[in-house]
Amino acid sequence: MKELLPAAINAAKAAGKLILENFGTDLHVNEMKQYDIKLELDVRSQELITGMLLAEFPEHAILGEEGGDTGGEGPIEWIIDPIDGTVNYFFGIPHFCVSIAARERASQKLLVGVIYDPTQDELWTVAEGVPPTLNGKLIACSTRSEMAQCVVTIGFSKSKESLDAGFERYKRISYNVRKTRMLGSAALAMAYIACGRLDAYVEEQISLWDIAAGIMLIEAAGGKVMLKPGAAKEGTMFICAWNGRIPIEEYL
Repeated sequence: MKELLPAAINAAKAAGKLILENFGTDLHVNEMKQYDIKLELDVRSQELITGMLLAEFPEHAILGEEGGDTGGEGPIEWIIDPIDGTVNYFFGIPHFCVSIAARERASQKLLVGVIYDPTQDELWTVAEGVPPTLNGKLIACSTRSEMAQCVVTIGFSKSKESLDAGFERYKRISYNVRKTRMLGSAALAMAYIACGRLDAYVEEQISLWDIAAGIMLIEAAGGKVMLKPGAAKEGTMFICAWNGRIPIEEYL
């Protein structure tokens, strides 16, 4: 952990600097989908992170949103989302981040999680044996225990099937909470739960790189994460993450 966590922090901050410097500029779009956008800058950010990590750990593997598996056959695999919240980023909405996690390849046990929001200069970190922090200060999930007290963020995903399922779930949840929010970054939603800003996050269709670091943060901060195979697209997951106290499972 003494080597993995600093490497993840340095790579996240370097990528954050890159994407912040380009925020609000003319951006090259690699692919424009109905519910998603892929930027050339996503690729550059991942290449920067990958290069930094493999320079220190050439035997490690890399699983990234842009470009799939690279690296070596070593025991550690890095899971990277180079810009989580790309649609926000493209439209000039300052709510996006870099997410980096590391896990043991054999057991798939998470070892390190780092989420960095460059617009706010907020850095969430956690590692095995190292408590979760935000900018170096210890964090914990909220202690709210009643749905009516809570703020819940709902993600609406990248297919008609997942959108339809999400609308029905949204109605069930929204009638029973103080407020709902739709923020556009899964990793930041999970970071916000870990430090008590939000109480839960639900999305129908999500990928591992969006949530790997957030899973470790939330569980270390006292919360819970439920994952199920995604019904709309193979290889994706349904996620419900919460502070561990509210009975949100009753509304799913």
